[in-house]
Formats: sequence, structure tokens, C-alpha cells
Amino acid sequence: MIQTISDLFAAVQGWLFQTLVQPLVFFIGMGEFVEEAFTGTEFVLVGLCELVILFLILRPLESAIPVHPITDPRARWNDFIYTVLQRLGVIPIVAFLLLDPALSYLSEALHLEGWGSFNLDQIWPGVTDQALVSFLLYMVVLDLCEYVYHWAQHNVRWMWALHSLHHSQQNMNLWSDDRNHMLDNLFHDIIFGLIAVFIGVEPSQYILLVSLSRMLQSLQHANVRIHFGRIGEYLLVSPRFHRTHHAVGLGHESRGRNSLGGHNFAVLFPIWDVLFRTAHFSQGFAMTGVRDQLPPPAGKGRDYGRGFWMQQWLGVKRIVEFSRRKVR
Repeated sequence: MIQTISDLFAAVQGWLFQTLVQPLVFFIGMGEFVEEAFTGTEFVLVGLCELVILFLILRPLESAIPVHPITDPRARWNDFIYTVLQRLGVIPIVAFLLLDPALSYLSEALHLEGWGSFNLDQIWPGVTDQALVSFLLYMVVLDLCEYVYHWAQHNVRWMWALHSLHHSQQNMNLWSDDRNHMLDNLFHDIIFGLIAVFIGVEPSQYILLVSLSRMLQSLQHANVRIHFGRIGEYLLVSPRFHRTHHAVGLGHESRGRNSLGGHNFAVLFPIWDVLFRTAHFSQGFAMTGVRDQLPPPAGKGRDYGRGFWMQQWLGVKRIVEFSRRKVR
């Protein structure tokens, strides 16, 4: 069954590339990137499959066991736009593929100077040369980097100025994971493209790692009353665990009002929050949002925008504003 699906996927990818992508690449005079375009076609097709799977599985769950009623359907549709742009976009894979030749050139230059190359899947010869072990190793390392990056998004003011858009969703849903400022996405994808290339992740592995992570993060943001039990909550980030991260105050104001901080930064594995003492295993399903968007006196009534373009513009304005202030 799995082999049949894989063969079908490969056939569709080949047809799409030969019929649409390859002619377009040569038409615009970028024939030297034809191999990268083939991998990009795979990335876009994987994103399309993600959209279908998420809708067929998570949308019925949101109707059956919601945390709260959706009070603003337009906000959910706006999140869907973000998801389509990100899942069918090529920013992550383009960042990875363009960085790959640049770092390969750097690696060759360093090798000539006597510096050896580094490849994470060779760290334990005989064990890490197995595909599954290598894949899991990359997943763990990248997830640790995601934890650090996510922590920075809440503790570096200009990064929070962008990331706060993600947290301003008071109607969290299966599409909310991709509700991010485009500058935030671009910076993230460049950083993790660099990390992935540096530790030796192959493009096909990277696509699968990104896809698996995104699918799990969509579940985490879904409006579903789901947790993984006393033990499971420590093994994989659940919707309840991550919803606590999005809670007004507790999720990203753990040092008091108008301060930076937070809990539950882990993307896949809560062990990072446990190790760095940022875990908060709440038993409830909190309401979400950012304190300063609440009406006075609880907040400042800040407008994060309703439509895509206004949200992007206000994010840029917040960078300037937050860079000038001592508190957010």
C-alpha cells in the first residue's frame, strides 16, 4: 500500500514537473536550477497533500470536540490563506536549495585549508547510517534548534514584534500554525535551511522533516479538546500543552505583566521545556490571545489587523515601535 502511494506520488510529481515546471524554468532562463525545481515540485505537492489530509482529519474533529465556538469565521479563513501560501509556497525549500551550493563551496574551501566536513548522520557509524535512525537524529537536533528559536521569538523584542501576530489569534484553529508574518517566515526558513545543510540533511529528508513537523503543529493549534495523557504529555506536544503557550498572560508573560518570558516553547518534544524549566502542564484549555489586544483596562486594545495585508503592515510598524520601548 505504501509503495503504491509512493509510486503514485512520484508519477504525479514527474508529470507536473515535465508539463508545467520544467518548461517554465527554461522559459524564464533559469535552466541551471532545473534540479532544484524538481525538488521544489515535490515540496509543493507534499504541501497540497498536507492541506487535504488536515482538512479531512482535523476539520471533523474541530466540529466534534471543539474547545470553544469560533466567534470570528473570517479570522479562520484568513489563517487558511496563510496556510495555503506557506504550504504551497517555496520559501523553505528555496532557502535550503540556494544555501546548499553556497555552503558546499565553503565546505570545499575549508577542506583545502585542512578543515574536515561535518555530517551528523556519521556521528555513530553502523547505527546512524540506517535511514530511520538518521532521520530521527535530524528530527531531534532540529527540534532543539526550534525550541531555542521559539524562545528567542518571545524574548528578543524585534522578533516578538513579528511573532505576536501568530499569538493574536483568539480563535485558534487547524490553520493557525501558519499565521505568521512573512518576514518571520523568511528569517526562520533561512536559519533552518542553514542548520539543515550544515548538519548534512539531504533535500528529500528535509522535505519530509518539514512536512511531518508542520502536520503535528497543525494538530497542536487545532480547536480540539485533546491531550495525550499523563505520560504522553511529556513525550509529544499536545493541543492542550501548546494552547497553554498561547494563553493570555501565562503563555508568554511568565515574568509578570508587560514583560517578556513564557512557557511551553517546544515544537515537537516537551522534553526541552522540562530540561530548561519552561514547562507548564496545565489541566485546562486556556483562551488565547495577546494581553495588549484586550480592551482597557486589561489591555491596550492594540489592533493586529483582520486581513492579510493589514496584519503584515502592522507587524512592520511594531518592529519600529517595540525597538524603541523598554516593555511591550
